[in-house]
Amino acid sequence: MAATPPKPAAATPRRKVSRHRGEGQWAVGHFTPLNGNEQVKKDDDGLNVRTRIETIYSKRGFDSIDPSDLRGRMRWWGLYTQRKQGIDGGKTAVLEPEELDDSYFMLRVRVDGGALTTAQLRVIGEISQEFARGTADITDRQNVQYHWIRIEDVPEIWERLEAVGLSTVTACGDTPRVMIASPVAGIAEDEIIDGTPALEEMKRRVLNNPAYSNLPRKFKTAISGSPVLDVVHEINDVAFVGVEHPDHGPGFDLWVGGGLSTNPKLGVRLGAWVPIDDVPDVYEGVLSIFRDYGYRRLRNRARLKFLVADWGTEKFRQVLEDEYLKRKLTDGPAPAEPTSRWRDHIGVHRQRDGRYYVGFAPRVGRVDGTILTKVADLAEAHGSGRVRTTVEQKMIVLDVEEGRVESLVESLEALDLTARPSTFRRGTMACTGIEFCKLAIVETKARGASLIDELERRLPEFDEPLTINLNGCPNACARIQTADIGLKGQLMLNDRGEQVEGYQVHLGGALGLEASFGRKVRGLKVTAEELPDYVERVLTRYQAEREDGERFATWATRASEEALS
Repeated sequence: MAATPPKPAAATPRRKVSRHRGEGQWAVGHFTPLNGNEQVKKDDDGLNVRTRIETIYSKRGFDSIDPSDLRGRMRWWGLYTQRKQGIDGGKTAVLEPEELDDSYFMLRVRVDGGALTTAQLRVIGEISQEFARGTADITDRQNVQYHWIRIEDVPEIWERLEAVGLSTVTACGDTPRVMIASPVAGIAEDEIIDGTPALEEMKRRVLNNPAYSNLPRKFKTAISGSPVLDVVHEINDVAFVGVEHPDHGPGFDLWVGGGLSTNPKLGVRLGAWVPIDDVPDVYEGVLSIFRDYGYRRLRNRARLKFLVADWGTEKFRQVLEDEYLKRKLTDGPAPAEPTSRWRDHIGVHRQRDGRYYVGFAPRVGRVDGTILTKVADLAEAHGSGRVRTTVEQKMIVLDVEEGRVESLVESLEALDLTARPSTFRRGTMACTGIEFCKLAIVETKARGASLIDELERRLPEFDEPLTINLNGCPNACARIQTADIGLKGQLMLNDRGEQVEGYQVHLGGALGLEASFGRKVRGLKVTAEELPDYVERVLTRYQAEREDGERFATWATRASEEALS
């Protein structure tokens, strides 16, 4: 029998002791849901909502949708309610979800690896024109997003997409999201290894699979064998990066635990070399660790990056090997530095088969259905019928014969889709922003487009690689922390004491060469109206003060606060 603990002294106040419920990790026996989101997922698998959409909600309309489906499970099929029009950013964190919800949806089409045929692209464009008021944004994870989607139209949209091999399954939700990959996999002359076979097997194993449809939070995947490191591998939950092993040849270096949002962390190497045939097993192992050991108690700590930070790389690799793979992984080398400071494949590039691919730049990923159908026509006329999207909100036409390249470039220019963009057109991207997003505080897409125009006019000779990323809220969908100039939307007071849209400025973020998060200068904020003046001013100072060959990110790290203000 245990000894009875002594009673505290009379003067000591009694402290209530509550039983610690852990982090909700399934692998240690914590299956009882610890928050509303976990309860919703336990009550019914998100994959099952499709049947209700097809048989009930699409027939009875928006008001018939169960709230747990509307703001929860429908994400498992790529659907989010969009922001009700006319609600300003000051009310974003004040109103209840039902007050922010419009009766229309954003619908995300997953485009794994950015790979599309012209037939698929044409269907995407036609759906945009018929059901989405022309909207069709290219995201920084290679997807396409519609807005203004009515629940009544969703079954027909699914039917059309699936007829050409596309899907919206687990494009959102606590699931394995779209798997990003090199858009020039299998065709680039300088490729280390083509990850496409592994990507296809990963998709086959996990998509629409109930074994992986209830994760603690979203799970982001990247794979690329390109020496330009073109899939932002440092900020994915799991990433496979092409390397050449001195003894075993080409394969992949394994990274885990990257992610941004309000608590950014760079991914870490496990020091393991993975041959392409083993990639699906390793991927499934990492995914299963997240499902079983991931933190489910608090949503803001439910990403894999927190588990990796707590465990460390040695324990994570050991659990992966011992509990899931049942074998040891081979030690391997780190990736080499990227061979280019641009990682977007813009311009004209020779393929390994002697043909060419042509990468071109929309403005901040904003296109429309009409443009996409015209791109499909051009790709068919000039190439073999293959196009790609990139993680920089850009597009590529593949397989162009040398004699057809200039004609394609000129035809794209006529659509305002340039293959020879300015630094500012090439390096600026933006999230959805307050136009449609319920989390946003400020406008982003139109502001990014106008910023490009202003900077091209003011600094026409500026040609250094530079990234400018605009985000409408702190969640970093547009990767503000890793941009040369990252702009996080917020409301602020202008010189006249009026509340206006503005941005907190992050400077000197980078991926690839020297991955790091941007520097925040104390009190450095800029109103939307003053944004072009500010960017012009800081870039002019950079040009005046930089050392020979110095990148903007390096200069911004060492520059004085006065120079950056």
